[in-house]
Amino acid sequence: MAANAKLWPIVTVPIENEADVVTVRQRAHRLAELLGFERQDQTRIATAVSELARNAFSYAGGGRAEFILDPASTPQTFYVKISDKGPGIADVQTILDGQYRSKSGMGLGILGARRLMDHFSIESRSGKGTAVQIGQVLPQRAAPVTRAKLADIAATLKKDSSSDPLEVLRQQNRELMQSLDELRRKDDESKQLDQELSDTNRGVVALYAELDERAEQLRQASELKTKFLSNMSHEFRTPLNSVLALSRLLLDRIDGDLTPEQERQVGYIRRSAESLLELVNDLLDLAKVEAGKADVKPSAFTVGELFGSLRGALRPLLTSPAVELIFDIPDKVPNLFTDEAKVTQILRNLISNALKFTEQGEVRVSATFDAERERINLSVRDTGIGIAPQDHARIFEEFSQVDTRLQRRVKGTGLGLPLSRSLAELLGGELTLESVPGQGSVFTLSIPPERGDPSRAQRPSNSGRKRVLLIDDDETFRYVMRQIIGNEPRYEYIEAVDGDVGLKAAREQKPDVIILDLQMPTMDGFTVLQELNADSRTSVTPVIVSTSLNVNAELKARLPAGTRVISKNTISRDNVSLFLRDATMGAP
Repeated sequence: MAANAKLWPIVTVPIENEADVVTVRQRAHRLAELLGFERQDQTRIATAVSELARNAFSYAGGGRAEFILDPASTPQTFYVKISDKGPGIADVQTILDGQYRSKSGMGLGILGARRLMDHFSIESRSGKGTAVQIGQVLPQRAAPVTRAKLADIAATLKKDSSSDPLEVLRQQNRELMQSLDELRRKDDESKQLDQELSDTNRGVVALYAELDERAEQLRQASELKTKFLSNMSHEFRTPLNSVLALSRLLLDRIDGDLTPEQERQVGYIRRSAESLLELVNDLLDLAKVEAGKADVKPSAFTVGELFGSLRGALRPLLTSPAVELIFDIPDKVPNLFTDEAKVTQILRNLISNALKFTEQGEVRVSATFDAERERINLSVRDTGIGIAPQDHARIFEEFSQVDTRLQRRVKGTGLGLPLSRSLAELLGGELTLESVPGQGSVFTLSIPPERGDPSRAQRPSNSGRKRVLLIDDDETFRYVMRQIIGNEPRYEYIEAVDGDVGLKAAREQKPDVIILDLQMPTMDGFTVLQELNADSRTSVTPVIVSTSLNVNAELKARLPAGTRVISKNTISRDNVSLFLRDATMGAP
């Protein structure tokens, strides 16, 4: 309440007997009416004042009620102060906490007044009486009270002072009956609402139970799908590799010459097998990501090295002289320590798609560094047909393709973009799209520069080439592998003649992949594997076991889970290339 100098007193009523208690209630009710309060608020104010006035008379032998207006507050506030000079209240807080129990109900009266009004304060001292002040904010619809209006209100009260006390009690009873009827009506509404809520809750509980059941079914179905894709993808790869190897033998004329028609037919077989193998590889990668089994294998590399390897690998896809593939030389972009194979896989998918859907113009690959977000943005921008806004989300769904003129001509699985987005999230980044139909598209891979501990970074291979270390004591086998791998421009080939030398080379040369024999003198391959896994410098390096032993369940049980194994009896240029590709791309 504002300072006393700003308050406007209205009327003061002494409380000396039962009739005065009635009078105080009457004044409170009438003042509330004249000040513009609604009927329900009038009853609330009168009831609170009556309870406090009765307390003053019953426990202190009397007191007084002061009716006051605070004109300075916004909105204005109507106050009533009930004070007495009785013995006071020993423990006011006990009453306010609702813990005081009195046979006469004094505590309930104070608590009731407190709950009914907007403002409440109490001051009580032993032997010096009690003062309780309550207040109610004037309704917003009521016009502000001026001094002139307050004088009219006081005059009206004076005229009403001769009212019959019995009539006041009758009026009070009528109000109480009306309030009781209103409470009963609200109680009935509350019961009906409780019943409706109870029915609704039962329905909601049943719905949640059904949703939980459906969610569990979907989870199980998703797990089954992932297991199926993973298992079947592995099963598909074996016969596909055989088809590719046999077709290569035919095309190399190992068993005799081919007629032009036979060469064309074998070429069709090989291209179909390659397309199917690409689908199987995408399915396997996607299944691994969904199952949470795709690991991030970070290594240190630069954006320049990344672009260099992509430029060489994707040049053969340029089939139209009207389209140019451009790699912008990055400037002021930090080096990366993340999974180079997965970044390469994402960009290869994006560039391949861009080339498919661009008939003329260019496909431009660029890199920038967002220092504020600490992200490297790798963008693939094309001048192709573009993608309609309503299809932006759909192209990231598995097996989903947009029906366009070019889409009918080019081939695709509908897995490249969903897999790329999943791999981007695995690297702690995101894959976004901006596109306008007829003006081209921009896919942007945004990733943090580091994904792992840079102190364990492997030295990047020269010119983007992958470094392959062969550890084998068999001179003939080393010669065969030298012929297969050493002539490949994408690989840098290193040899070690036994386990000790190989372990030292692995630690010093930091290869991208190791091909390891199991049967060697001094230190066998099993021991080399243990040493490699125990050393932080080599524990992340992929290992391919090459052996003349029978590749069976017993042998695989002796190797770390997920170790790649190739039988020396099946060694060929194709399956060695496949194993090296899988190892450097992070496939199991």
